[in-house]
Amino acid sequence: MSDPVRKIETFTLTLPRDRPYLGKPRPGEDPNQRGYLVRKGNRTVYTTFDRSVLVRIETANGAVGWGETYGLAAPGATMEIIDDLLADFTIGRDPFDASAIHDDLYDLMRVRGYTGGFYLDALAAIDIALWDLAGKLAGLPICKLLGGQRRDRIAAYVSGLPEDTRAKRAELAAHWQAKGFSSFKFASPVADDGVAKEIETLRERLGPQARIACDMHWTQTASEAIALVKTMEPHGLWFAEAPVRTEDLDGLARVAAGVSTAIAVGEEWRTVYDMVPRVARGAVAIVQPEMGHKGITQFMRIGEYAQAHHIKIIPHATIGSGIFLAASLQASAALANVDCHEFQHSIFEPNRRLLDGDMDCAAGEYVLPTGPGLGVEPSREARELLKKH
Repeated sequence: MSDPVRKIETFTLTLPRDRPYLGKPRPGEDPNQRGYLVRKGNRTVYTTFDRSVLVRIETANGAVGWGETYGLAAPGATMEIIDDLLADFTIGRDPFDASAIHDDLYDLMRVRGYTGGFYLDALAAIDIALWDLAGKLAGLPICKLLGGQRRDRIAAYVSGLPEDTRAKRAELAAHWQAKGFSSFKFASPVADDGVAKEIETLRERLGPQARIACDMHWTQTASEAIALVKTMEPHGLWFAEAPVRTEDLDGLARVAAGVSTAIAVGEEWRTVYDMVPRVARGAVAIVQPEMGHKGITQFMRIGEYAQAHHIKIIPHATIGSGIFLAASLQASAALANVDCHEFQHSIFEPNRRLLDGDMDCAAGEYVLPTGPGLGVEPSREARELLKKH
């Protein structure tokens, strides 16, 4: 081992937003003093700002790798897990052993039931940073270390239409269609006139060739989800995402068997172990691994399990500086069955300045960042905004 890990630091990166994710708050969704608000449509907490947790790992010879995970709510929990527990068990290790380190850190708390949540978010950030280091030390993009680069461009779909009315949301989608995008997804909690009207309006505006999906945000029972999906199917529904609560495995299988639309799930999972029982029930047509929750090691295991079961991969991507998005693109470039990748335009475009590197999304495609490791690093402006735990 020529260059072991010497130091690990954690930071938050907080950025203001003109309006919260998914659009301005509806009546009764007023933010509290911490900037948290709860969407009535899915009873989930969101923020009036963007925030993620970044991890900087430095080796004995001064090489630096960056990782990132979610930090929207209670980022101190994730940072404390890294600072108090995971860091000391990573220092002294070889970055080229990233997957082995991942498994060792996972095992530390397995007996106590910490197989998800903040613990695995913390582990994901470390895992991404170690893979970044391995790529930099090898002088290669991460995808080359993951079995080989299959593509340098990845189709993208426009996710989220944060406007106040159905007509304005359709216009926003048409704006991106004019830029070369042909695939779109809307969110049911902010489809104020109902999902059937929402997709009908989008279909009329975007035409018959556009792919249109619905994110149902885990809010329905199986019977409710089946009924809603069937109201959307006459308008050409591409896929239905998260139709039932994540705990309801049998309900998910009922929905998959009860509709003709592909069912997409997996954003909130942390490991391939979350995928196995759902695949066994025949409940998954599309898997949506989220790099910020999984890290590269688990992302690849999920992707390879999907490939072995003939399941499409459409990676999820939401709020972050771009570090875990770059990791997602690197892993996606190494997987055979990636159909396309989520594009959060309301986050990607304003946050371009936060990264050095040539990662891009234009004309309906992501352009894989070049250069060793992730191919991106926090810019000087981003580093000046970082706050230590």
